[in-house]
Amino acid sequence: MLVPLPRRTLHSSHSAGDLPASSGRVFLAKRIRVLVIDDNRLLREGLTALLDNQPDLKVVGAAGDTAEGLRQLQELTPQVVLLDAAVDNGDGHRYVSAIRQAAPAARVIVMDLLAAPEEVIDFAKAGANGFIMKDATLDDLIGTIRSVALGADVVPPSLSGTLLSHIARQTLARQTPEAAEWVRMTKREREVMNLIAEGLSNKEMAQRLGIATYTIKSHVHNILEKLALHSRLQIAAYTHKGNALNPPKP
Repeated sequence: MLVPLPRRTLHSSHSAGDLPASSGRVFLAKRIRVLVIDDNRLLREGLTALLDNQPDLKVVGAAGDTAEGLRQLQELTPQVVLLDAAVDNGDGHRYVSAIRQAAPAARVIVMDLLAAPEEVIDFAKAGANGFIMKDATLDDLIGTIRSVALGADVVPPSLSGTLLSHIARQTLARQTPEAAEWVRMTKREREVMNLIAEGLSNKEMAQRLGIATYTIKSHVHNILEKLALHSRLQIAAYTHKGNALNPPKP
């Protein structure tokens, strides 16, 4: 299973000019092979024309349904699959899994109009590597394709904070090994959690740990985000229940 958005995670607000110059030379030497899967013929043909105009991209195939898409996937071996989330009556999650099983090396980017955080998580778990909103700019689309082809995982910037909270909430509820990795606390964050559980104020924690009060506030904020909690009381309750991760070994 793809641990939700592992390795490098980027926001899709970057443009083509954000990549290193050396990356551009590599792309020009070897074009990225893209397969477009969208049941809207106008959008499919428009995307094909726009991407083919890029010197480092090449649309090797375009399909309007899952059966044709899987057939072309086997024949054309694209590096990146650009997939409409609503293809085949919205069964895109299952289709992402099928793509990854048929071509494990292929990278999948999901296109959507209004992607809810829960849907993004489901696509990530199915094996998607990137997401792009259909109202994104052409530069954002091209930048996302290039970044995903290089190995990055890309999510829409508007969903990143909410996505973290939802992933943490869902994975923690299952208490899987992936959950422990995803919400892994730093040694200092664990210390702050334990002191919150003791009832110390930010000022008292700062004095105890010998750091600034604003640094304590930053740690508390990070803990709340990682655990999808909303208050210091919830952090204390979480710690008292024994859910906090053990301090790292020296």
